[in-house]
Amino acid sequence: MSKKGTVYFFTGLAGAGKTTIGGLFYQRLKEKKADAILIDGDLSRTWAGHSTEDGKILLEDRYTTEARKAGAFACFQGCKYYAEQGRDVVICSIAMYTEVRAWNRENIENYREVYLKVTHETLYKRDQKKLYSSRAKNVVGVDLPWDEPGHSSIVIQNDGCETPEEIVGRLVRFFGLE
Repeated sequence: MSKKGTVYFFTGLAGAGKTTIGGLFYQRLKEKKADAILIDGDLSRTWAGHSTEDGKILLEDRYTTEARKAGAFACFQGCKYYAEQGRDVVICSIAMYTEVRAWNRENIENYREVYLKVTHETLYKRDQKKLYSSRAKNVVGVDLPWDEPGHSSIVIQNDGCETPEEIVGRLVRFFGLE
């Protein structure tokens, strides 16, 4: 069988920069691996009809703890499938449960986890989706608990000291993709 692909998982709270940094990383990766895949949690929920483009939740039953875990496991099983076919996958999502990330480490041979860590002050300043300022309910890290990653391949403090491009350059070097 051919070489297995790598799953690059960008995680962090809403507003941490997962989509921005993960998307830029994907663009750089695609220059070397033309068949790389990008999976973005925000877009996949919109495509599935679970939320609107501005993040408004349409189907509350899709956001229970059980539904979130089931969705995360299904998504990462798909990532594993692609990686086993030799394709690299960049996935940007909160995936807020330790057990999901543990499953990834145990079951995906080439699994790389990038935790984009941000202070709450920065999240409130960015607040692109108005999750923090609107007093919305069911917000991960506010009124919903989340298991902060403890075993990531790399932790990036993303409070604005580096540009997204600088962070991606650092990740490319860290993962030996130069």
